Amino acid sequence: MRLGRSGRLVRAKRMVEAANPTEYEYIEGSIPMEWDAWIRGRRKEPPSAEELLKNESYRENIKLKAKAVEEKDLALQAQEYEEGLVATLAKTVAKGHASTAGFGKQEISEDPTTTANTFLPGSWLPKK
Repeated sequence: MRLGRSGRLVRAKRMVEAANPTEYEYIEGSIPMEWDAWIRGRRKEPPSAEELLKNESYRENIKLKAKAVEEKDLALQAQEYEEGLVATLAKTVAKGHASTAGFGKQEISEDPTTTANTFLPGSWLPKK
């Protein structure tokens, strides 16, 4: 912060020169969070290279841990399904549109179906 002509405190202007000079080449998330925070004045000092590397490593580690937990959860769900403890999620399929010729014709299906405001549960036949 510095004093302006009127004697008021003025926020320092921070500029960035983009590596990709045209707007259409910008990809969201291509500016690291740390630099974005500095540009927007949410932090006083620009990030160091070490900080950027450390934070990137941390984020990758979190992604790996999340993937491992998700895989473990899916394996547990599959095991519980095999043991008959839980049912799998129903897969609802949208069948056609009101403007199609086949709209409104009833078809018996094992899968539940939906068309806008209607829902038809799937048919079920016991296994022999």
